[in-house]
Amino acid sequence: MSCWEILGIEPTGDREQIRQAYERQMKFASSEEAQRLADAYREASGHEPQLRDPVAPQPSSVAGDKLDANESQIVREVIIQIKALMNDPGRQQDAGIWKAILCEPPADQLPLRREIGQQLESWIRPLAENGSFSQPVARFLGEWFEWFSVQDVANESDPRNYPEPELAEQATEEDQVPQMVNFWPAVIGWIIGLVILTMLFGGMGG
Repeated sequence: MSCWEILGIEPTGDREQIRQAYERQMKFASSEEAQRLADAYREASGHEPQLRDPVAPQPSSVAGDKLDANESQIVREVIIQIKALMNDPGRQQDAGIWKAILCEPPADQLPLRREIGQQLESWIRPLAENGSFSQPVARFLGEWFEWFSVQDVANESDPRNYPEPELAEQATEEDQVPQMVNFWPAVIGWIIGLVILTMLFGGMGG
């Protein structure tokens, strides 16, 4: 795993962005993970990491002590996977991949799901609301995290998938016209045939 994947950002030369990513990850890192983050920071920036707040909270503080250390670790791993997914524009539009990450037990348990949703809300929710994701992805995220505004956007019908009422009516009329056109030549031909037969029999009788 590269230093950028550990930090959860795309490669950049912006030291401030690297520092912010490092501090954000450190908020829910274990001692072992903190060392990996520090190494990733050094590799990405070329400098020693310096947290603004020198006291890093324990992993259990991620959900206000509602989650234990193991559950907090699961939340962190899911967030890292989501950040890695967001670095791949193609895969992030696949609802199946989102489901594989978020619905995998035990991350699908309600307390963990809510915590993951809270951590993603300020970042992922606006993207889902403004159409950055495909409709299946936005619909899944809206339902999974109960983001009702996202559900509303995802459930809006795409007008390109449905013809306008007038166009649909016009198409129906056009479909019916050939039937009428094909009917009248048959009637006319039948009448002409009767006339010819009448003339023939009339001549024979004379």
